[in-house]
Parts: sequence; C-alpha cells; structure tokens
Amino acid sequence: MQESVIPQKYKVLSGSALKTIALVSMIIDHVAFVLSGKFSKTLFIIGAKSYSAYSIMRWIGRLAFPIYCFLLVEGFLHTKDRKKYALRLFIFALISEIPFNLANRMKLTYSGQNVFFTLCLGCLGMMCVEYFRSDRPKMLFSLIALLAVSLLLKADYGITGFCFIMMMYALREQKILQAVVGCGFLSSTWIAGLAFIPINLYNGERGFIKGRALQYCYYAIYPVHLLILYLIKRSMM
Repeated sequence: MQESVIPQKYKVLSGSALKTIALVSMIIDHVAFVLSGKFSKTLFIIGAKSYSAYSIMRWIGRLAFPIYCFLLVEGFLHTKDRKKYALRLFIFALISEIPFNLANRMKLTYSGQNVFFTLCLGCLGMMCVEYFRSDRPKMLFSLIALLAVSLLLKADYGITGFCFIMMMYALREQKILQAVVGCGFLSSTWIAGLAFIPINLYNGERGFIKGRALQYCYYAIYPVHLLILYLIKRSMM
C-alpha cells in the first residue's frame, strides 16, 4: 500500500491533468529559452535582485521534468507491454532530435540529446531492475551501463536525470521519502521541488487522454513546438 502524503479526498489530479501541467510548464520554459531576448526586460526588483519574465518563465519550466518522470514511472507500472513503451519513447527521441538541436543551437550539431532519450533510458533502467530482480550483480551492471550511455549521449539532464527516474521508481511506494529525496536531487533548482505538490495530488486515474491518437498528439507536441520556436527565432534574425 502506498504511503499517503495528502488525504485521498484532496487528490484531484488525474494523469492527464498532470501531463497537461507538465506540458504547459515545458512550453513556457522553452519559449523563454529559445526566444530569450523577448523576455529579458526587468519586471520588478526585490532587494538587490531583479526579476524578468525570462527568469519567471524558466522557474515555471522547472516543474515539468519531475512530473514527466513521475508519469514515466506510472506509465511503466501500468502499461501492458513495456518493450513497446520503451520503443515508443525511443522513436519519439529520434523524431525530436533535429527539432531539439535546431531550437537549442540554431543548427544541426551534436551538443546533447533531447529529454526523450533520458526518459527512454529511465524506462530501460526500470525494465532491468524488474528483469534482473533475482540477480543483483547483473542488475547493477546493467544500470551502470545505462548510466554510461546517458553520459556518452549527453542526454538532457545528464546522469542526474537518469538517477532521478530510478529514485522515483525505487521510492514509488514511499511518497514522503520520495518527495524529500527528490527535493535533494533538485536542490540546484529548488523551485523544481514544488512539482511534488501536484504529483501528490494525483488520484491514480488516467483522465481524459485516452486512445492512441490523443496520446501520440501529446508526444508529438514536443518536437512540433520546438520546430515552431526554431522557425520563429529564425524569422527574427
């Protein structure tokens, strides 16, 4: 039985609602990052520190990754075919790579890989834990190998991203500890820890995102919005 942080009656967010929160947060973050010059004007000053729309939008964007990692674990636990789940993540990682590079560097260059690679490696890590549960040396070796792949690929969020996913999976039944350890992982971007508020409002229901078509639309938004942002920035140059 899962340890509860918040009483069940307050758990009002479905998986679809969480996915939408993460999606909106991510888009806000990417708009600020790609079109940074448009949001650099100072909005207000507190003490000696100034705050711009850019900084606020990037803060909002920090909520996305922890929520996506949580949803990855939930998807892994409930999917009927984990191999197809991992393959789907890998396919969208390949589809997203060109838009990711264009939006981040304005050219095709090997400087890092998009977050779908991180999520795919995390999914493979969970599969290895399940498959080698009775063989700890093989489990450890496979996880170290995936960690090395994450490092070599320069996957988004680096090895910290992979380790964060594995932590979310390992502590999935201990929500309080998961939130505490998760905030420790995210201490460099402390505001990301606020993602555990909507995470702990999750009610275990799928929500309105049903059927392959709508599910794939949510996946496709990632490469499509990056490509749109690249085209907008290119038109402004």
